[in-house]
Amino acid sequence: MTPFIHDDFLLASELARDLYHRVAADLPIIDYHCHLPVAQIASDHQFRSITEIWLDGDHYKWRAMRTNGVDERFCTGGASDWQKFEAWAATVPYTLRNPLYHWTHMELRRPFGIEKLLSPETARFVFDRCNECLRHPDFTAQGLLRQFKVAVVVTTDDPADSLEHHLALASRDDPATRIYPAWRPDKALAIDDPPAFNAWIEKLEGAAGLSIATYAQFLDALDRRHAAFHDAGCRASDHGLEQMYAEPWSDGEVAGTFAAARSGKTAAPGAILRYRSALLHRFALMDHARGWMQQYHLGALRNNNTRLRLKLGADTGFDSIGDFEIARPLARFLDRLDQTNQLARTVLYNLNPRDNELLASMIGNFQDGSMPAKLQYGSAWWFLDQKDGMEAQIRALSNLGLFSRFIGMLTDSRSFLSYSRHDYFRRLVCNLIGEDVKAGLVPDDRPLLEGLVRGVCYVNARDWLGLEVGRLGRL
Repeated sequence: MTPFIHDDFLLASELARDLYHRVAADLPIIDYHCHLPVAQIASDHQFRSITEIWLDGDHYKWRAMRTNGVDERFCTGGASDWQKFEAWAATVPYTLRNPLYHWTHMELRRPFGIEKLLSPETARFVFDRCNECLRHPDFTAQGLLRQFKVAVVVTTDDPADSLEHHLALASRDDPATRIYPAWRPDKALAIDDPPAFNAWIEKLEGAAGLSIATYAQFLDALDRRHAAFHDAGCRASDHGLEQMYAEPWSDGEVAGTFAAARSGKTAAPGAILRYRSALLHRFALMDHARGWMQQYHLGALRNNNTRLRLKLGADTGFDSIGDFEIARPLARFLDRLDQTNQLARTVLYNLNPRDNELLASMIGNFQDGSMPAKLQYGSAWWFLDQKDGMEAQIRALSNLGLFSRFIGMLTDSRSFLSYSRHDYFRRLVCNLIGEDVKAGLVPDDRPLLEGLVRGVCYVNARDWLGLEVGRLGRL
């Protein structure tokens, strides 16, 4: 009997199968945005169980389990690893038609070699088999990166982070996978919560070796850390925003808003917007000056459940799609930078699917011919990171831009098993091309089609990012 996840999964035509197996399947991976814990990579962490690597920190699975009536003790609470896994296994059959069903079984097949469907009846077998594999050197943090042929990983790092683990990893001689930091200064914008903001400022003072009492000193400390990130190999920033901040501001008012926050006062909403606009523009100038690329994730409505946020903390699975204004402030932000020719390479991601064509058309306003696809419409993100969402993003970019220049998939994940999503993306791309050829929409020109597949699955990201790849990335 053919297993559910098989060699030709999602590949509905001979052409799709040919492109996938001959061109896409074995290409290296460049994961240019993720949340993998760099400390685990540096220590080559060995996972205690499948629960640690698969369920700890996985908001997708927690949301599904809660929806299935599973008590919080089995999600984020004190239940044993087996009890948590058993609760997840009991939930999996109810995830039919949810992308979790695909991802679960793709991750069991690779790297664990398990083709059984996960259910209460198979839970103990799967749990024991996975745990047995995790004791093998090929299943440590670095071992898994090698198995998935990951050539580059770009993590997500706060300006106050020490970067000690990145510095240790950078000292390796010709590593299989190169690990780079990315600058994520979201906490610098969070003056709406003065106590948390000031606690973070204290950490920034320690990292920068500078006392921060004024806005000018704050900017100096941030630039010092930006330079330190650059010296550690960083060439990318990332920002998680509800919407782009692009209000007009005066430096004097922004300095006053910062001073008020440092004294524990919460500024008026308008002042907060102007402060964020000034700082976000400053960050973009820093990125351009050092030759970085910048990424903007737009549209998440975060931490909606107050009761459970207070009980469990932020970022525990209570976020959703927002409906913020995107077009006008984004255009103002990009145009302000372009007017002085200081717009860095940029990737834009949306969480609300209504904004697909909006972003796909917006990037065309600021392509300047200096390089292929200087502005990128980023891959389907978070709640859109599934078959329908990926295909919709590809269609929008194909219709309004140049899909052939797309830098492709990323994991945006905390899990070392999430590289199956790159395989998922590659299968979908090959299948869509097969459908187009069958419908007579594109020619059956194999060299032309192979170039597109190779580009969006690996080569474009390698060339656009300009990062040195690990030895796994050498074609």
